[in-house]
Amino acid sequence: MRKQLISSILLAITAVIAANAQTAETQQTQKGVRSGEFVSYNLYYNWQFVWIKAGSASMYTVKSNYRGQQAYRTSLITRGSDRADQYFVMRDTLLCYYTLDNTTDSNDPLRPLYYRKGAREGKRYYVDEVFYSYPSVKGVHVDLHQQTSKGAHEYRKKDFDHRVYDMLCMFQRARYFDPSGWQTGHTISFDMADGHKVETARIKFRGRNNVKADNGKTYKCLKLSYLENENGKWQEIVTFFVTDDQRHLPVRLDMNLRVGTAKAFLIDDK
Repeated sequence: MRKQLISSILLAITAVIAANAQTAETQQTQKGVRSGEFVSYNLYYNWQFVWIKAGSASMYTVKSNYRGQQAYRTSLITRGSDRADQYFVMRDTLLCYYTLDNTTDSNDPLRPLYYRKGAREGKRYYVDEVFYSYPSVKGVHVDLHQQTSKGAHEYRKKDFDHRVYDMLCMFQRARYFDPSGWQTGHTISFDMADGHKVETARIKFRGRNNVKADNGKTYKCLKLSYLENENGKWQEIVTFFVTDDQRHLPVRLDMNLRVGTAKAFLIDDK
């Protein structure tokens, strides 16, 4: 999935356990998905040892309706700056719907319903879609659809006896994790779907750090890594820092890409 470049990774990790748009008192006592959450980031690219501001990313979550069923809707958007467009055009929008059927169980707090990614990356434009249905208590059926950059439509169907997530739903699910007992190296594995395939990915706990965001504030953070299996080896794709509190707000992301490196810093958490 590294081939999806920075937009996919940034948007996926931006959704990691973020909780916003409540009062300070509410944020200290509650966790998980809430309607009205909004978060935004500055995005920086590194070209030949020079860091430049390359765009922005934002996420918004509201209560909604999916095919007659009450659900939450999360949308994430990246937009490259005019300067960045001279090197690489990036216009990505991700959308997912999910229910919160069992928020008391941290192992199964939500069920994905639908996922879509529409991406313009360079000269490529493609669409990924995942449709979920639940024939059994723990099992899931997924219908995968991809419109390739050449305009072809590809369809696949898969069945699993365990939960499967897309990028956004997985990281909304992660908001319910309790890291209080984690030791450095603690790893969580999960199956993640896009419009083409379902693959196993990992999140690994790396310890704690203080991080300064673009809003001028310094946060005490958990340091985490997102890993994918490439050619039989686990590769670290992103290192990200989320606040060490009930909110688990992503503050900074360090991304390793074949086209270079990138960073994202929090600018708004209201």
